[in-house]
Amino acid sequence: MNLEQAERMSRGKGFIAALDQSGGSTPKALAAYGIPKGSYSGEKEMFDLVHKMRSRIITSPAFTSEHILGAILFEQTMEREVEGMPTGDYLWEKKGIVPILKVDKGLADPENGVQLMKPIPDLDKLLKRALGHHIFGTKMRSVIKSANPKGIRQIVDQQFEYGRQILDAGLVPILEPEVDIKSPDKKESERLLRDGILNGLRSLKENEKVMLKLSIPTEDNFYADLIKHPRVMRVVALSGGYSRETANEKLARNHGLIASFSRALSEGLSVKQTDEEFHSMLADSIEKIYRASVS
Repeated sequence: MNLEQAERMSRGKGFIAALDQSGGSTPKALAAYGIPKGSYSGEKEMFDLVHKMRSRIITSPAFTSEHILGAILFEQTMEREVEGMPTGDYLWEKKGIVPILKVDKGLADPENGVQLMKPIPDLDKLLKRALGHHIFGTKMRSVIKSANPKGIRQIVDQQFEYGRQILDAGLVPILEPEVDIKSPDKKESERLLRDGILNGLRSLKENEKVMLKLSIPTEDNFYADLIKHPRVMRVVALSGGYSRETANEKLARNHGLIASFSRALSEGLSVKQTDEEFHSMLADSIEKIYRASVS
C-alpha cells in the first residue's frame, strides 16, 4: 500500500470521482454527453469514445487534487493511456489523485430482494495487474432492492469475502452495497445493512481497513458509527439517481460522508461544448460537490 495515498484517502479534504462506467452503463453516459447510441458502431468504437470523454475530464484544469481525492476507473481505462502515460500514473503523478479500479463484473439476477455481484473470475490476476498499474484500491457494487434480512446478509457476506481477498493482495477495497433510492423500505434496508457491516468489520484484522460506498441515508448522519470506525478508511456516497443538486443537498447534511458521484459529476457536460465551456461546467460541478463533501 502507498502510505502517502492512504493518508490522503484517510484524512484529505475532497471527494472521489467515479469514472467507471462499464459496458452496460457506457451507452447512457455517452448519450448524456451528446453521443447517441446510433452514432457509433460496435464496442471498440464505444469504448474509444468514452475514453476520450474520460480523458477530457481527467486532463481538464478543473480536475485537480485541490477538490478530488481519488478517481475510480473501469478496467479498460486502467489499461489505456492519458497524454502518453498509463491512466493510473497520470492521475497520481500529474494530478495527485489516487487511482482506484472497479473490479466487479456486474449484477446477478434479483433474488431475496437483492442483486448480488456476478462471480469475479480470475480476480487474483486482475489484482496483480492493478498493482502493476500502481492502483491503490478497488470498488465493487451490489444492490439492495428491499429490506430482506436474508438477502442483505448475503450482500454483506459477499462484499466482505471479496474484500478480504483484495486486502490480502495488498489493495484497499471499497465495498459498495447500494440501497436502491426507490426502495419502499429504504430506511429499514439501511438499518439491516449498517448492522451487517458493523458485524463484518469485526472480522477484519487490526491493521486492515476498508472503504465503504453507500447510498445517502434516509436519516441524516445514520452512518456516523461507520464513519468513525477504526477499520474504515473512508465512507463515500453514491448519487444513486438523484440529480446533482438533490444529491449535494442530501450529502451536505451528513457530516463526514463524502461524495463518489458518477452521473452527477458529469451532468451538463457535452461533446459539443468548447473547451472553455466544458472546463467551466466541470469546475462548477466539482466545486459544488466538494462543498457538499466537506460540510
